[in-house]
Amino acid sequence: MQVNPKILKQKFEKSMPKYNDNALVQREMAEQLVRLLIKTCGATFSHILELGSGTGLLTEFIVRDLQFDRLTCNDLVEKSRVYLDKIVPVYDFIAGNSCKIKPAGATDLIISNAMFQWFSSLSAPLEHYSRLLEKNGILAFSTFSKNNFKEIRNSLGVSLNYLSVEEISAALEKDFKILEIVEFERILEFNTSLELLAHLKNTGVNSLDSKKMTFHDIREFCDNSNASSLTYAPVLVIAMKK
Repeated sequence: MQVNPKILKQKFEKSMPKYNDNALVQREMAEQLVRLLIKTCGATFSHILELGSGTGLLTEFIVRDLQFDRLTCNDLVEKSRVYLDKIVPVYDFIAGNSCKIKPAGATDLIISNAMFQWFSSLSAPLEHYSRLLEKNGILAFSTFSKNNFKEIRNSLGVSLNYLSVEEISAALEKDFKILEIVEFERILEFNTSLELLAHLKNTGVNSLDSKKMTFHDIREFCDNSNASSLTYAPVLVIAMKK
């Protein structure tokens, strides 16, 4: 499924005020990603580039657990700066598509949490990020595998083009050496299908579909779906530029 960047931007901007309170799995992913990075590569870097900074969930762990000389943050939504300003006193910010940005100077760490699943293909983004990294630079990111939101796919027939761990590994092979790749699952339980839909809205994941759900659509989903649980299937990747 192809995602419209303009719609993605609009829906994430609307979800920002409630995002941190609802993004429980994404917060866990951010913390585990930084832990895995430190275990694999250490905690000290020169220039860190964070992609998809959003409300700063990952930024908090970068500032808390990593040492760096310079931090550059990027997000589609300019409003991300409002949240980052509360977390880190000095940083550079680049608004726009992460596949088109050109930060000044090479970076030795590109890191991103829960953003890569929005790419229809990993080939072009990985090639671009490889160019931004210095030799032996590190790419650390989290995404989701094929079981992610399987309840939504089964009920509504809507899904992103989630990749398996094998497919992610194959996409990385051209420019990167995989140091660590880890997958796991988390299941969130809700009292009703309506609460489940509200969770998706409050985390911007209603961007799975460009169409706005009508009252009829919502009623039909709640009446016909037994979905009161939601499966997250995170994948954490640490890779080195060849």
